[in-house]
Amino acid sequence: MPKEARPGTGEQARKYALAHLRQAILLGEMAPAQRLVENELAERFGVTRASVRAALIELESEGLVERIRNRGSRVRVVTVEEAVAITECRMALEGLCAAKAAVTATEDQLTELVVLGTAMSKAVADGEPMVYSGLNHELHDRIREFSGQRVAVELLERLNGQLVRHRFQLALRPGRPQQSLSEHLAMIEAIRARDPQAAEAAVRGHLAGVIDALRQ
Repeated sequence: MPKEARPGTGEQARKYALAHLRQAILLGEMAPAQRLVENELAERFGVTRASVRAALIELESEGLVERIRNRGSRVRVVTVEEAVAITECRMALEGLCAAKAAVTATEDQLTELVVLGTAMSKAVADGEPMVYSGLNHELHDRIREFSGQRVAVELLERLNGQLVRHRFQLALRPGRPQQSLSEHLAMIEAIRARDPQAAEAAVRGHLAGVIDALRQ
């Protein structure tokens, strides 16, 4: 990345460190419980320790980082129990978004959901769980976007970031993509039918399946 795009101090440096740290955690580049050493991160991102420290404090408020007394910061470990509780909250918020999308989505947006569903079916047929996982994540993103429910979207972004490790683990569990594919296709079909009640029920049914899988 060009040097001028890596500010060393000030608010821009804090935002730069925050964005790149968040991305590294969400993409699984930094594992749960991994120590986050300020000096190393400052050198990696070309910013000051103060900028990194400020970014870590913000990520702590988002639930992605935890500070351990006398030991510094680390990527937060989310237990199965916490993951279940977060998913229960997602049921209400994502159900709302699906219901809204069934009413507000344009025809082009509905077509985009169908295209994603087709790609997900192909990924399952081809035995590509990580491709399927990425498409799964994209489908949920598009439904939230098409809903126009900005408050729910912001809340979900904060919740979903804490589930990255569990999402990857479920994606690699034998048989899980095949099971969830039909649930996702049902979500798409209900939104296409412009049936908000069915769309919400489909999302809730899917996330109930996620909870069952988390507990296994």
